[in-house]
Amino acid sequence: MKRTHAAMRRCGWAVLAALLMGTSTARADGISQLYEGLDSGKYLSDLRVLAEVKAPKIFTEGPTVDRRGLVYFTNVYAEHILTWNGRELAVFREKTNQLNGMHLDRNGDLLGCEGTGQVVRINVKTGERKVLAAEFNGHPLGAPNDLTTDDRGRIYFTSRLPNRDPEKGNVNSVYRIDPDGSLHRVLHLPDIHMPNGIETSPDSRTLYLIESAPEENRNRCIQAYDLADDGSVKFRQTVINFYPGRGGDGMAIDAEGNLYVAAGLHAKRGTSETLDTKPGVHVVSPTGKLMAFVQTPEDTITNCAFGGPDLRTLYVTCGTKLLSLQTRIPGKPAYRPDQ
Repeated sequence: MKRTHAAMRRCGWAVLAALLMGTSTARADGISQLYEGLDSGKYLSDLRVLAEVKAPKIFTEGPTVDRRGLVYFTNVYAEHILTWNGRELAVFREKTNQLNGMHLDRNGDLLGCEGTGQVVRINVKTGERKVLAAEFNGHPLGAPNDLTTDDRGRIYFTSRLPNRDPEKGNVNSVYRIDPDGSLHRVLHLPDIHMPNGIETSPDSRTLYLIESAPEENRNRCIQAYDLADDGSVKFRQTVINFYPGRGGDGMAIDAEGNLYVAAGLHAKRGTSETLDTKPGVHVVSPTGKLMAFVQTPEDTITNCAFGGPDLRTLYVTCGTKLLSLQTRIPGKPAYRPDQ
């Protein structure tokens, strides 16, 4: 029953009921009924297409913005880090080991999740690459996916791999890298299913985690955890449940603690995910209220990040495109070296 109770706490009674009754499809309302009546213009402007990536294979991800306004993002399939300076696209780095999620740290270095199994720090001035994590308990991490930091400079990242037997190696997990370089596992299967996007609240007292398992009866929701002074976490609540639609991928957070979540699909993609979650940016309050939504033009929307001189520009990676929109509330302030 331990696993059943965990499921009940996390993604709601509907998924749990399906598990208990042995039904083949979990019945859950998801968020399909929450779009009607939204006053989205109160929070978000219309989307702008800034640039379109041209390559044989394209999967854009990992936007992050430096203090000058330069946008970094990845084309995972081409193994490129790209930049957008407000006028044109450029290739910043090649042969990136399938780099996915990125985050600029307090010193202006790029933190990145390499799909081949490493979390790295890249000095944007010199190009020097340093591996921060590659294994845990003597086993490879798997594929790090996304990452963020807290106000103490600690790094939290998600890692995924096919193995579900902890006796044979690492399983899907959330890890923390402390400033001294030590690596700690914070959450892991079966308490979580498929960790994806991750963020910390403006006061660094809450860790938010997106789960986005495409299989039936698995978590597609956002979890909130109390974040302790020592970097450990304790489950608090499920903020929002996207099941049976496609769950979130990446997210950003504003100065008031609202989440800007990249979620949804235009068309089904051969999984159990339905189209109940519309494709676009969802603004979700810390209590789980859907406050605003703007639809994106193509599959697949993956991630978003705040930037601009007043942190009121949200940059969005979506299919072949880099998009932007203006927000009423500014993003969470970046941590400075002197803080």
